[in-house]
Amino acid sequence: MVNARLIKLCFALSAGLLTQMPVQAQSQNPIRIGVVTPLSGTYAPIGAQVKMGLDLAQKEINAAGGILGRQVELLYEDEEANPQVAVQKAEKLFQQNKVDFLTGTVNSGSTLAVGQLAERNDKLIATTVSFSDAITEDKCSPNVFRVNAKAGQQSVALAEWLASAHPKSRLFLIGPDYEMGRSTVAAFKNAASQRGVQVVGELFAPLDSKDYSSYFGQMRAARPDVLYTSTAGNDTVRLITQMAEYGLNRNMVMVGVAGAVTEQNIKAIGKHAEGFVTGVGYSTEIDNPRNKDFVKDFVAANNIQPDLYGADSYGVLYFYKAAAEKANSVETGAVRDAMRDLEWDTPQGRKLMRGQDHQAVQDMYAVHIKSGVFTIMSKVDAQSAIGPSKCSRW
Repeated sequence: MVNARLIKLCFALSAGLLTQMPVQAQSQNPIRIGVVTPLSGTYAPIGAQVKMGLDLAQKEINAAGGILGRQVELLYEDEEANPQVAVQKAEKLFQQNKVDFLTGTVNSGSTLAVGQLAERNDKLIATTVSFSDAITEDKCSPNVFRVNAKAGQQSVALAEWLASAHPKSRLFLIGPDYEMGRSTVAAFKNAASQRGVQVVGELFAPLDSKDYSSYFGQMRAARPDVLYTSTAGNDTVRLITQMAEYGLNRNMVMVGVAGAVTEQNIKAIGKHAEGFVTGVGYSTEIDNPRNKDFVKDFVAANNIQPDLYGADSYGVLYFYKAAAEKANSVETGAVRDAMRDLEWDTPQGRKLMRGQDHQAVQDMYAVHIKSGVFTIMSKVDAQSAIGPSKCSRW
């Protein structure tokens, strides 16, 4: 009788241990975060900063014990700044690699397309780069968040400076011919017009244009005082250097979208970047202890200064960490609820993820390039820059 009871007890204990083993093993598995970002092509310099920022945050978080006691693993895929490629790579990460979360998309069209895919897969994504207002406005998704400033926020900061420094100026705008380019041009055109700036023309060139000279006649005929560009990466290098070759930038104020000129392409532009002005949500000059530590550690790791893409990509992992720990889970619904109206610390300071549209709220700056250094000239507070929510899906 005693032996029979002992045998039954042993079987019961063994069964209990066996049922617990998968849970214990799972708790030790890393949290897998997919990164779909351009590692080749015209936007490769942006993808490089994205990777630097994410890698630094991953290293810090893992050294401090990870997220919910689990290490963070980053899985990179090259989206080539192509929405079709981005969707294919994101599908692989969702279905084959079973990532818990996805980030990194640069091209606004990629973010919109991958956002639809995330909904179908019941997964969450957050962009740290894409500017198109549509992402958190008329095309908003419950599964898509944006930790960086959208075009409208950038435009307010830049238009405020332009109207003050060059009132009633004549403005010509150029952008890449896809979602981001048209959205950023429209946002700045609207913000500048409201402040008395006269718009005298606009045009859109294909992404990865090699020769902009065919557009210069149209630009000259408009006789602008100010040129706004929302090109980025190597496209900006070609645009500004070709304008200088044709003497088109003489006596003209050059302004543009955040990310048109960054740490990644400023050396290639050289002296022609001097005086360029942008509205931006990040600067290495932001005076707080978190940013000072971030800049020091980023330079030590990469031998280059961080730009807005590096800073926001660094911040997105801390955003996910804060949400997962608030939810005490990595389950999609729980993390999504935790992300809404979440506040978290970043190099820019304390940010708020607005629950109505999944758009980060933050202070904005007008920054210009002086002797190769990005210098803050003016600031617009977070609530003045953000504007009302225009998302109506939830």
